[in-house]
This record gives sequence, structure tokens and C-alpha cells, in this order.
Amino acid sequence: MRHSLLPRLAACLIGISLVTTGCTDGNRPTEATPPSAPTAATGATGATGATGATTDDATDDAPDSPAVTGDGLPVTASAEVTDWEDCPYLDTQWVADTNGQRMTRWGVDKRFGTPACVFWSYPEEPQATVIVREMPSVDEARAVVDAAAPVNETELAEFDGWSGGRGVFEEHSVFAVQKDTHAVLVWSNQLQTLKPQLIAQEAISRLGL
Repeated sequence: MRHSLLPRLAACLIGISLVTTGCTDGNRPTEATPPSAPTAATGATGATGATGATTDDATDDAPDSPAVTGDGLPVTASAEVTDWEDCPYLDTQWVADTNGQRMTRWGVDKRFGTPACVFWSYPEEPQATVIVREMPSVDEARAVVDAAAPVNETELAEFDGWSGGRGVFEEHSVFAVQKDTHAVLVWSNQLQTLKPQLIAQEAISRLGL
């Protein structure tokens, strides 16, 4: 989850005879070229560099990349389907019933140590997304949860030793919790946090976390 036209030149007056001649196209300023749209990210791990930049320029000007964690993915990594197959720890029909929407397709992202699961109904955006992560440290697990459910934008969520945040945003709700080095993040397109909470708790139970 962004250009103005230069004014055209007036007709040129040449000589004292006041004979008016039009300016040639070569003297007319060209329309300002709008900047190109940002290059789309090449997966959750980063974005392609801007075209036309030399290697040295790209290295000098590039912003710091997100911190990479034990699974080789950034703290802010999102789920991107790599295989169209069943979620290994959540029943597809159970997710449909819990989230309250018909299931049309689903898949997993095996870049994560525990595959992330993505479920769709008829809309283009997923109806539910589940990411389970095993981090190298407790602090990194907390950072994953804070990235998904920012402290200043969500309410406290706690149960059975798990702690994190829950919140409703414009087009989705989120429930993200951490325990020890485990982090479980769930997003739902339903604007109530009970839906992602139930899915998160089911994933935790099924995985024995």
C-alpha cells in the first residue's frame, strides 16, 4: 500500500518590420516527463534497483535494507504463494467457516521455515493470511509482532503466555502474538479481531507451540 506542463512560448517577433513568425518545434520546450512509478518489490525480500543507476551509485544511494532473520527473510516479510497446496496446519474448510467466507483458492509460502498460508474468497485480496515464524531471539520475535501490529495502532492481546497486539484497520484486521522465539501473525479481511484470533489460536494448537 504520488507534473506540470511548461507554458508554450509566445510567437517570436523578428526584425523591425514586426513580421511575426511561429517558433519552430525545436524551440518549444518539451512536456515535463513524469517520474516513473516505483519498481515493484521482487518478493518479500526486497525490490529491484532503479534503472539507469550505476552499480556504485546504487550502492551509495540505496537505503538500509530490512534486518534479515534466521529464515533469511526480513522482519517485515509478507506471504507470497510459492505452491498451490493445502496449508499443513490449518484445515481449509475450517478457515472458511471461521472467517465466514466461501473458500475459492489457497496456497502456501515455503520460504518461511513453517509455511505461511494464504486463503482467498472471491475478492482479489486474501480473506486470511497466516504467518508463523521461529526467530533467533525473543527480541526479534517481538519485532516481527510489532511490525504486524504496531503498538501505537493496536490494542494489547494476551492469552496463555502469548502477547502482542490486535487491531482493526480500514480493510482488514490483525492479530499478532509472540511467545519466546515464536511469532504468529494473522490477517483477516473481516473487520473484527475475533476472526484472526481464532485462526491464530488454532494454528498455535495444531503446531504445538
